[in-house]
Amino acid sequence: MRTTVRYAAVAACLLSLSSLTACADDAANAAGAGSKGDGKGTKVKIMVGGLDKVIYLPAMLTQRLGYFDAEGLDVELLSEPAGVQAETALVSGQVQGAVGFYDHTLDLQVKGKEVESVVQFSQAPGEVEIVSTKAEGDITSPKDFKGKKLGITGLGSSTDFLTKYLAVKNGVKVSEFTPVAVGAGPTFIAALRQGAIDGGMTTDPTVATILDKKAGKILLDMRTPEGSQAALGGPYPSSSLYMQTSWVNGHKDTVQKLANAFVKTLKWMSTHSATEIADKMPADYSQGNKMLYSVAIKNTLPMFTKDGVMPKGGPETVEKVLKAFNPNIQNAKVDLDKTYTTEFVQKATG
Repeated sequence: MRTTVRYAAVAACLLSLSSLTACADDAANAAGAGSKGDGKGTKVKIMVGGLDKVIYLPAMLTQRLGYFDAEGLDVELLSEPAGVQAETALVSGQVQGAVGFYDHTLDLQVKGKEVESVVQFSQAPGEVEIVSTKAEGDITSPKDFKGKKLGITGLGSSTDFLTKYLAVKNGVKVSEFTPVAVGAGPTFIAALRQGAIDGGMTTDPTVATILDKKAGKILLDMRTPEGSQAALGGPYPSSSLYMQTSWVNGHKDTVQKLANAFVKTLKWMSTHSATEIADKMPADYSQGNKMLYSVAIKNTLPMFTKDGVMPKGGPETVEKVLKAFNPNIQNAKVDLDKTYTTEFVQKATG
C-alpha cells in the first residue's frame, strides 16, 4: 500500500513542475510513513531527513536489526524529505531526535539553539553533484554554476549549504545561480529530465537511478573520504543523530541506549556486504530493482564511520564550509565543542 501511495504521489507531481517542492514533500512522506518498534520500553521519536536515503540508512537498519528493541527502546522513525525539515521538527519539540547533517548544529548554535550530535554516522557528505545530459557540455566544474538552476532538497538544507560552498569556492557568487528545491528521488529525476534544473546535489539511491537511466552524469562525488577531501578540503561529518542538548542532559540513560544501538549497527554494516544490507531494508526502498539498490549502498558505504565517533578535524571543515557563504556564521563565534559529544559512543564502543 505504501508503494502504491508513493507512486501515485509521484505521478501527480509530474503533471506540474511548478508544484515540485510540495510534491517532494508528499512523495517523501508517503515513502517513509514511519516505522515503530515493538511498543515496549522507553518511547523515542526520531525524525529522519528522508528514511529511504542511503546516507541515513543506519536509522531504519537499526530498527530492522532489532537493536532498538534490544536496548529497551520503543523508537518511532518519522520521515521528512529534507534535513532542514527534520531540524525544524526537533527544535519545535515534535520529536526527541533528528537524523540529519551535523552542519545543522552549527547553524542552530548561532541562532541561539543548543543542539549536539550524539552519534556521528559519517565522515563524508555522501552527496553527489549531478549534471543533466542536456547541460553536461555547459557545466564541467562548479565554475560553470553561474546562471544555472541547481537542484537541492530544500532551502536551508545541507545540499543547499554545500552547493553554495562549491559555488563560492570556485568564484561564483551565491546570487549568480538559482537553487531549486526539488526534494530527492522521482521529483529530482523528473526536474532533471524535464529541464527544470540543469544539475543538482543528491544522494543514493537517486544517483544510481539517474546513471542507470542515463539522465545525467557525475560532476563531483563526495561519497568517500577521498572525495570529501578533494571537494571540501577535509573530512566532512554529515549524517548523524543530533538532539537538543537540554534533552540529552536530562535523559542520559535513554541517549546511551540509542548510542549503543546505532554503534552496533555501524559495526554490523562494516562487516556485511551491500547486498546483505539491502536484504535487511524494507522491500519498497529498492523500487523494484534490488540489484541497483545494492549498487547504491555499495557506492555510499565508504562514507560511514565504524564507531559513531566524530572524525578528527571534521567540525573544523564544516565550520570552514559554512563560513564561506553564511553571513550569520561568518560574524559569529562558534563553540565547536558544544556541537557534538563523544561521551555516549565512547561508552558504547567500550
